[in-house]
Amino acid sequence: MAPGQEPSKTQPAGLQAGGEIYASMIARARALLPRLRERAARTEELRHLPAETEKDLHEAGLFRMLQPARIGGAELDYVALVDCAELLGQADASVAWNLANLASHHWMLGMFERRAQDLVWGRNPDTLIASSFIFPAGRATRVKGGYQLHGSWPFSSGVASCEWNMLASVVYSDDDADGIEYRIFMLPSGDYKVLDTWNVAGLRGTGSCDVEVRDAFVADHMTVAVGNLSGGPTPGSAVNPNPLYTLPVFSLFPYVLSGVALGNAQACLDDYTEVARHRISTYNRAKLSDFQSTQIKIAEASAKIDAARLIMRSACLDAMEAARRGHIPDMATKTRYRRDGSFSVNLCTDAVSMLFAASGARGLFTSGVLQRQFRDAHAINSHLAFNFDAAGTNYGRVALGLPSENLTL
Repeated sequence: MAPGQEPSKTQPAGLQAGGEIYASMIARARALLPRLRERAARTEELRHLPAETEKDLHEAGLFRMLQPARIGGAELDYVALVDCAELLGQADASVAWNLANLASHHWMLGMFERRAQDLVWGRNPDTLIASSFIFPAGRATRVKGGYQLHGSWPFSSGVASCEWNMLASVVYSDDDADGIEYRIFMLPSGDYKVLDTWNVAGLRGTGSCDVEVRDAFVADHMTVAVGNLSGGPTPGSAVNPNPLYTLPVFSLFPYVLSGVALGNAQACLDDYTEVARHRISTYNRAKLSDFQSTQIKIAEASAKIDAARLIMRSACLDAMEAARRGHIPDMATKTRYRRDGSFSVNLCTDAVSMLFAASGARGLFTSGVLQRQFRDAHAINSHLAFNFDAAGTNYGRVALGLPSENLTL
C-alpha cells in the first residue's frame, strides 16, 4: 500500500446514496433530460457534445460528482456514476457516456500525488480530462525525472473538450529482468494530437477520437502505477482520505460506464410500453396491448433491466462499504466485479435487442429514437469491459485456482 494518511472510515451521510446532497445531484441530472432529448439528433450530427450540453453538465456540477471535496467537488459515493449515467442515458447515451467517463477521471486524479492534482485543478477545478486505457497502444521508457512516452491511442471520449488526457502505457526496461510495468500518464493537450477518426454507427455523439503522442516527457509525479490503484491507500490518500479514493480502479472499471447501458435500455422499454398501450396492428386492427407476446416481452425486458440495475448498484455499494472498513478485495472479488459488470450490460443489450425486434418495421425509421437506442446499446456492449467471454474466462480461471490473466487487477 502507498504511504500516506489512512483513509477515513466515515463520510457525511448526505454524500452517500440516499443522502440529501446525493439526492440533490440526482435531481439536477433529472432536470436536464428534456433538453438532452431535444438535442440528441444534433449531438449525433456533430459527433461530439454540443457546447450548450457541456455547459448544462458543468452548471449542474455533474462532472465533479466524484472530485475531492477539498477542490470543491461533491465527493459522492462511487455508485453515483451508475445512477447519474442511468438518468442521462434515458435521454441520450452519448451524453451519459461522456459524463461518466469524464467524471471518473476526477476520481482517478484524486489518487495521483498531490503535485499532479494541484497542477491540474490549480489552473481550473472544472477542467475536463480525457483518457484511453489501452496499455499496449503506448510505449514508455524511464528517463531522468520521469518517462518518455510515445504511442497512438484510440477511443479517447470527449477529447476535443479536454485540457488533459490520462493515457495508459506499458513501461519497458532495457533490463529484461525488470519485466514490464503498467502505468498511467497525465498529459496536457499540447503534448498530444487529436485525430478526427470518430465516424461510427453508435455512440456517435461521444467524439471518441484517436490521440497521438510523439516522444513526450512526463514527470514522475504526473504518473501513477496501476499497482497503486488495485485497492487500499493511494498516492493521493494523504490529501484525500475518503475511502472513495482507495477503491480498486480497474476491478470496478465496468461501472464507470455500465449505467449508460442501463439508462438506454430503460428508455427503450419505456418507449416500447408507451407505444404498445395505444398502437393498433397494421394487419388485423387488434390492440398490441392485448397480445400475450407483447405482455411477455415487456415482462422479460423489464426483468433483465431491473436485474442489471441491482447487479450494478450492489457491486458499487459493496465495494464502497469494504473500502470504509479498510478491506482490500481479493482476486476472487475483483474478478467477480468484472464478471458482473459485463453480465449486467449484456442483460441491457439483450433487452434492447428484443424490444427492437418486437417493434417490427416501426423501429427502422430514423425519425424515431428506437434505432438510435439499438445502435447505442450495441456500441456500448462492444467495449472490452463488457466482453463477457473475457471477464467470464478470467473469473473462471481464478475460481479454479489459476492466476488472473488481467494484469490491471
